[in-house]
This record gives sequence, structure tokens and C-alpha cells, in this order.
Amino acid sequence: MSTVVVLAGGKSRRMGRDKLELSLDGKTLLESAVSRFKQSFEHVYLSVADADKYPGIDVQRIVDIIPGAGPMSGLHAALTTLPDDGVFLAAADLPYANPIAAKHLIELCGKSDACAIRLPDGKLEPLFGYYRKSVLAHCESLISVGEYRMTVLLTDVSTRFADPCELGDLWDENLIVNVNYPKDFEKLLES
Repeated sequence: MSTVVVLAGGKSRRMGRDKLELSLDGKTLLESAVSRFKQSFEHVYLSVADADKYPGIDVQRIVDIIPGAGPMSGLHAALTTLPDDGVFLAAADLPYANPIAAKHLIELCGKSDACAIRLPDGKLEPLFGYYRKSVLAHCESLISVGEYRMTVLLTDVSTRFADPCELGDLWDENLIVNVNYPKDFEKLLES
């Protein structure tokens, strides 16, 4: 329960340039994510499509075994490679992702295969959630048929969907706000 995998394998197509290299408060989004999670998790890994990307980030890398399936590739590689019973996935483009909230989601998981936040409108955030090794076969099955949506994985396995109120004071609507477009980053700079 002490392993986090920071997802950094995306292509940033919507941003038009590598969004993880964008600087906020003196650190890149990626540096900030890794630094935050290092404070609370014993093991922090970087999930990448290319092992040589981000040479300045000093954590072990998990390279996609089956490239091209987005975050599903990262989860698959992490669960295949790491000995842990499960991993917490955190997208590097979630600038307010809170590692203490992550640990609380791991606790909420109980005996379920996964745990992720479900907002009152039904929206799921699969890239800030806990996944046990028991989802690996489902992950491989989905990849094999070209289904890469993490939300489909969450609905296929026994998932503990956490309501924001279960996070108590750890909940903030910014917790799962991600940066995909230039306008998203502009909002960050303004706040």
C-alpha cells in the first residue's frame, strides 16, 4: 500500500506541447507531482512510454510493455512489473493531487479490486485511484480488444466508488482537476 505510479506517458496532443514540462510555482508539473508523492509514499515510480524521457526526474521508471493503450498501458506495466499487491495511479497532470487523499482511497478500497472517486454527476476519475493486481487479467483482456478506457476497467471489476464526502477535509474539487488544454493551464496560473 505504499507504491504510487505517476503516469507520464501521454503525448499532450490537446496541449500542443509537453504539458508535464509546464512550470508552476518554480517546478514543472511532473517535478511537482513526483515531489508531492515522495513525501507520503515509500515507493514512487514514473510510468512512461519511453525510458529516456524526463532524464531529470530521479525515480525508477516503468516502461509500457504494450505501448499505445494510454494509461491502461501504464497500469498493465506496473501490475506486471511490480511485486506489490496493488498500485496507486496518479496522473502527473493533476496539479492538486493530494497524496494523503490517495492513501485514504487505498484504505477505502477494502477487499475490492479498485477504488476511485465518483462525483455526484456520475463522472469517474480513474487516474487518481488504487488498483490491485487482481485487475491485471481484465486489463490485458481490454487491451487485447482495443478497449483502452480506464472507466470501462473500473466498471468491469469490483470497484469501490468513493463519494467525495468520504474524503472529508481532504476533498477539494481541485483534487482531480487536470491540465489538458492551454486554457486549463492559464486558469492554474490565474489561481
